[in-house]
Amino acid sequence: MTGTELGEAVLGAAVLGGAALAELAFYLALGAALGAGYFALLHRALRLFTAEGAAEGAAERPAGGAAARFLAFYLLRFAVAGVVFYLVVQQGALPLLLSLLGFLLARFAGQRLAGGG
Repeated sequence: MTGTELGEAVLGAAVLGGAALAELAFYLALGAALGAGYFALLHRALRLFTAEGAAEGAAERPAGGAAARFLAFYLLRFAVAGVVFYLVVQQGALPLLLSLLGFLLARFAGQRLAGGG
């Protein structure tokens, strides 16, 4: 590669850099939003499950009530996350990694807010 070709490559990367950075920030934010929704639904499902279990007594928990709602929340969270990550992986490895990083950052933030460390 000659000096001119190298200069053109660097200049091209600098011009493309703004658009590429915006795209990468989008995938990071997408993962963070997905993670925030995922863990908010998890928190909601756990509160429903434990509140109903405590209200009805530990000895007599109906098989269908709270457990069915907990399972529904689980399937909803899993399906939405799976579809979103499947769509992101179609864009490449870097968008997937950034989305997963955003998802994990949302997890850590949720743990901090919940007081879990």
